[in-house]
Amino acid sequence: MARLPVITGFGGINAAGRSSFHHGYRRMVLDALPDDKVNRTLQSLSALMGVPVTDREFILNHTLVRKIEAGYFDTEAIPCNKHMPLAPAGEELSFVTRARNLPEVIPPNWKVTEIDKGRVRVDMHGASDFLVQTTRVSEVRAAGQLPTGFDPGALYASRSHPRGLQLSIFGASDAIQSVGIGWETLLSAVRPDQVSVYASSAMAQLDENGNGGLLAARLGGKRVTSKQLALGLADMPSDFVNAYVLGSIGSTGPSLGACATFLYNLRAGVQDIRSGRARIAIVGAAEAPITPDVIDGYATMGALATDAGLMKLDGVDSLDDAAYRRACRPFGDNCGFTVAEATQFAVLMDDELALELGASIYGSVPDVFINADGYKKSISSPGAGNYLTVAKAAALVRQVLGEETLRNRSFVQAHGTGTPQNRVTESHILNEVAKAFGIDGWPVAAIKAYLGHTIASASGDQLVNTLGVWNDGILPGIATVKEFASDIHRSHLSLSPEHREIDADAALLNSKGFGGNNATATVFSPTATRNLLTARHGKAALAAWQEKQTQVAVAARAYDEAALAGQSEVIYRFDHNVLNGEELSVSDTRISLPGYANPVDLKVDTPYADWLSS
Repeated sequence: MARLPVITGFGGINAAGRSSFHHGYRRMVLDALPDDKVNRTLQSLSALMGVPVTDREFILNHTLVRKIEAGYFDTEAIPCNKHMPLAPAGEELSFVTRARNLPEVIPPNWKVTEIDKGRVRVDMHGASDFLVQTTRVSEVRAAGQLPTGFDPGALYASRSHPRGLQLSIFGASDAIQSVGIGWETLLSAVRPDQVSVYASSAMAQLDENGNGGLLAARLGGKRVTSKQLALGLADMPSDFVNAYVLGSIGSTGPSLGACATFLYNLRAGVQDIRSGRARIAIVGAAEAPITPDVIDGYATMGALATDAGLMKLDGVDSLDDAAYRRACRPFGDNCGFTVAEATQFAVLMDDELALELGASIYGSVPDVFINADGYKKSISSPGAGNYLTVAKAAALVRQVLGEETLRNRSFVQAHGTGTPQNRVTESHILNEVAKAFGIDGWPVAAIKAYLGHTIASASGDQLVNTLGVWNDGILPGIATVKEFASDIHRSHLSLSPEHREIDADAALLNSKGFGGNNATATVFSPTATRNLLTARHGKAALAAWQEKQTQVAVAARAYDEAALAGQSEVIYRFDHNVLNGEELSVSDTRISLPGYANPVDLKVDTPYADWLSS
């Protein structure tokens, strides 16, 4: 019998704060919450940022999308080199330098003469090319930055890890501890090869400690380090989680799908659980793209909301802080997306294991649909694939939960990048599917308005936000938009700049990635999930689960309380119980590993065993 992938924990961080226990979600809808939840959200941010909880204005001003802060880079003076050909004004140009500064290969038009020990004179005949150190001003000054003062690398011995991997350690640790069941207890309930980890970045690690430093080192007159290439790989988020958080020996690997990367990883975990290959799946993504080079690349493509573009939209000569906070305007008059950083992880279990352990049930993911675009004119332009994924996801809701749920108790987390092209194409996709399925006024959220575009983690942001919607019943408004654009398609959609109360049992998470990487996930609410589990396992099983879950919730809440007090720690186990192979006990039926309660069964589940005998 097929297994239902159930969400039993989640964690991470983005510009709104820590994801577990809905803290990040609540920062987005803070003005619609009761005082007790507001205070708890501010307390969470206070612990992350290292400022008093009473400093409310500072906390609010230094979260969500905002002007790029000095801790990332100086937007007014980004170091660069200017190519400058030089030619002598007369017969030759002479200069003095240290011998060690000479290039390894002396240009043929240079004559080098030693002056004294360590110094030389160069006489240059004819022209030569030089690079002159200078600075440039960034065209883009807005980004979705983590809460000011939060430094993931300070939470453990990060040892020059790229920022994306620092985020991965935090996100996976937050998700695991949010479950409320110790990892060793979880691992003892299954075989060690029944755990899957799928996590990645879409763009790899592009800061100084990763591929960014690797590619720029020699051109900048520096040396390549021994870590930059290895730690720059896009699969490193899953590798780090396996090696330093979980000690997992189960299935692993990154899936990359541009802006849909989290959903690609989610699908891999969902498929493992549905098929029985895994009973626990940790899925996630991490991206740290707030670097001058990445922003320069997207801006050159015309994809980002530049200062000039925002000023033109607003008809002003300069931008204030409020304008930067409104840089991303999904489905409104807009000029590009806003780059952002984040990490998001979710813990999935099969339904039987979740009930057995009393795990909290935050929802379930019955399927994730992925389709390419077919032939394309431009690799970055949208195509047909997203119509297929959205329609399939909607059809699944109707097949499992019924017509009424799809039409009246579902909503969409739109990709909603804030670009002119996205607002037209995605609104047309959603509107056409709503029309085809008889949905009137389909509620649509677009949370990049608050967070910016976190690339690989973007659909992870959508997932944790959806879990918050089900917990608190508030769908975030598209608050950065004063009026929606006249060219969007909305006859069957409901978009609002205001927060809305909502009672729903299904959500569609939609992602449209460069290259035709379209993905849409169908996610069921805790209520719908429990109804499905009751139908499958019976009321007695759900009652037994509820009794166990009460105790698990207490343990999970203890982690949250410690985090609110600034006393929680990330899980980072360097050089911990390392297995080299000699310690394993190997037979022809099983392999036992020290530190793991259950052996690996070598009886492989295969449909081909009887082919020859039949």
